[in-house]
Amino acid sequence: MEILPDVSLDRIGNKKILLVDDEVDILNLLEAVLLKENFKNIYKATCGQEAIEKAKAIKPDMIVLDIMMPDMDGFEVCRRLREITLVPILFLSARDESIDKILGLGIGGDDYITKPFSPKEVAFRVKAHFRREEYLALGQQAGEKEIVTFGDIEIDRKKGEVKKRGIPVTLTAKEYNLLMYFVENPNQILSKNKILEEVWGDSFEGYDNTLMVHVRHLRRKIEDDPANPKYIVTVKGLGYKLVVGDR
Repeated sequence: MEILPDVSLDRIGNKKILLVDDEVDILNLLEAVLLKENFKNIYKATCGQEAIEKAKAIKPDMIVLDIMMPDMDGFEVCRRLREITLVPILFLSARDESIDKILGLGIGGDDYITKPFSPKEVAFRVKAHFRREEYLALGQQAGEKEIVTFGDIEIDRKKGEVKKRGIPVTLTAKEYNLLMYFVENPNQILSKNKILEEVWGDSFEGYDNTLMVHVRHLRRKIEDDPANPKYIVTVKGLGYKLVVGDR
């Protein structure tokens, strides 16, 4: 997918970011780095319940969420947040276990960073998510078709809505971006590394499970038989392909 050069940094800077961690020093450090990167609206919470209440009140555009917290872990917080918001959730964790990454992404997380981390890396990941949203918005303004259809799937780019046989399908922000990347490259074999680079904004070497989890969830939502997909098919040893029209 061609990268659009004129992303609005002002609009990215005005995004609301909710930071959630029981370690105040980490919250303050992340806040300082994000402010230095020109993000203006930073909110903080030190426990899961406070995070949920603030998310309801401020309606953030992104949530950076620690997993290990005293009142409820980040996985439970994510489950509850997904009942009220579909904004990107970026997990922070002191545990570098694959099962934790799979669980976090499987319940609706969009990214996963292991502690200790560079605060600048967190800022980069946050900016990468917002840039992707801007690229999609600019593409719409550039004259892309507002309504895209394939099979029984209909996508309204302007509204960011997906329907299957006329029934709305609820996707997370990352699932929607992944679907749109497939739509913009139909009937092409897309390598895992290329998809991760374009949709996640990084090479994500060794993070195959991240993509596998999101593809599995996307299939559950748009395929009649997710175990035998007709749209998002696996090309063994090469990657994935969105099959539309004639193959």
